Amino acid sequence: MNDCISNASRPALRRGFASHDLLGVLAIVSLLAAVVAVPWIRSHRASREALCVSNLRAIAQAVQLYAEDHAKTLPGPVAGQAGDFWWWYKEQIRPYLAPKGNRPAQDALFVCPDDRGYSDSAPFCKTPRFALSSYVFNGVTLPGMPQIAGWKQAALAEPGRTLLVMEWAAHAPLSWHRSRTGLKNAPFYTDAACAVAFADGHAGVVSIYYDGFNAAYTRDPIAGYAYRFSGN
Repeated sequence: MNDCISNASRPALRRGFASHDLLGVLAIVSLLAAVVAVPWIRSHRASREALCVSNLRAIAQAVQLYAEDHAKTLPGPVAGQAGDFWWWYKEQIRPYLAPKGNRPAQDALFVCPDDRGYSDSAPFCKTPRFALSSYVFNGVTLPGMPQIAGWKQAALAEPGRTLLVMEWAAHAPLSWHRSRTGLKNAPFYTDAACAVAFADGHAGVVSIYYDGFNAAYTRDPIAGYAYRFSGN
């Protein structure tokens, strides 16, 4: 009788141990997946941010070449331009973008891979009224706005700190690459990390100041920040 009970219970015991072992294996697999996934996600984000910086560097170089051919003068509003200059500067510098004559490759330089737009349902780089571009020129030509549209390069007091072109996110500010709001575009916040290029041609990621009320592009930051919108 004892043998019968013992033999009958063995499959159940084996089944119990198998289920327990399976749960343990699944937990280990999940842990390993997380360990592998987190560095991969960080690396993927970093590569997208690096692409953005590279795009802006190439755009800044084209702006400088444009200036060389226009009496050392930066792009500015022109009569009959399709839209707001700070988006449509793109067409002024196109002849100076590499590879020359290859519009698809040139257009790719104006696409931030993390562009998620703002008020429209589509990213800026997919919206015609924004010149199909993620990047704006430091030339918001509204009254009282600090900007450098049409400036002589020699007139810039600090070209290494003066913004030339940047992700739209720097105008807010918010960050597309290191977002503190997930996929939401609000609220704006200070020290948002944004990819930018400067008037001396170098590019990188900087923290953008926000005073809590006014969009970042409406004023220069307080002391301690690595950029400025004004050329003075």
